[in-house]
Amino acid sequence: MLDVSVQCRLGEFMLDAAFAAPAPALVALFGASGSGKTSLVNAVAGLLRPDAGRISLDGELLFDAATGIDLPAEQRRLGYVFQDARLFPHLDVRGNLEFGLRRQHAAVRIGFDDVVALLGLGPLLERRPRGLSGGERQRVALGRALLAQPRLLLLDEPLASLDVARREEVLPYLERLRDHWRLPMLYVSHQLDEVLRLATHVVLMEQGRVAAAGPLAEVVLQPALGRLAGEAAVGAVLDSTVTAVDAATGLATVSAGTGRLRVPAAGLAPGMAVRLQLLAREVIVATQPPQGLSVRNALAGTVTAVDVESPHSRLVSLDVGGVIVLARVTALAAAELGLAPGMPAWALVKAVSLRACAHGPGAPRP
Repeated sequence: MLDVSVQCRLGEFMLDAAFAAPAPALVALFGASGSGKTSLVNAVAGLLRPDAGRISLDGELLFDAATGIDLPAEQRRLGYVFQDARLFPHLDVRGNLEFGLRRQHAAVRIGFDDVVALLGLGPLLERRPRGLSGGERQRVALGRALLAQPRLLLLDEPLASLDVARREEVLPYLERLRDHWRLPMLYVSHQLDEVLRLATHVVLMEQGRVAAAGPLAEVVLQPALGRLAGEAAVGAVLDSTVTAVDAATGLATVSAGTGRLRVPAAGLAPGMAVRLQLLAREVIVATQPPQGLSVRNALAGTVTAVDVESPHSRLVSLDVGGVIVLARVTALAAAELGLAPGMPAWALVKAVSLRACAHGPGAPRP
């Protein structure tokens, strides 16, 4: 368990944040620039001393203002990957990785060969940092941090300096770290798509405070996400499994609560774990079983809430067999349909609206 509760004044800015997350987990700190994400990570790392509060990892106090405990950064056994890779230019990739081994403070659990294989670094070992792409440099920085045998890996916007192609190059390797070694990670990002793809838990930061925190599937349903990421980003996130692939239609079937959804099958195979995002703006609510529609995805459920988003819109929550789906409808539609908690309803979603990405042990390896 990572348990953080700190207060720190930084000039005009006040950091007053608290959250707890189980380990192992990939905990994403998400928020706008200047919301306190990096300051919070630096406090965990021991690079910033809070004015008050406490930080503990797996029951060990890293910082406690009340008792004066403040472990130096080098004694906290944490790995840190920055926005810029910060590799040693005079060393080749092998030398940079071996530097991580020299910093280890625990028995070797993650071996050199394991890191090279997992991060695809074999062809790069004899090259110098100046001859690497941005994505390759970040993979080397990840490897160096891992070889120090950290009990928690801190990543401060590690993809922020990369273009889209290089980001897509690195993301599968971060998924590997999450799923292969189940290493606890604290991941800073202001890119919601990264959070939705990688995180198991999310902490929403807003003006130095925690606006919401908890498992990803719960936090994405919180109003705070709409404030931070915009109404267009509001929707449910479902972790699911591919049950079948139909080559004739090019669609895969995945489970969603007690129902099933069809999504584009590219890159998917039966048994593979997938994460789906169902945007509220792309979900239609029906109060009768749908017939004669081109929409193929219809999830039967029950309305659990109808929340006022604005004078003209309502956010409808539907329980579809233990999974919550959100739909944004007009206030007029909600009134005319008589939407209210407890009534049966169907969530209709176009297949092309579902954003599926493979993850977990069954995902393909790059």
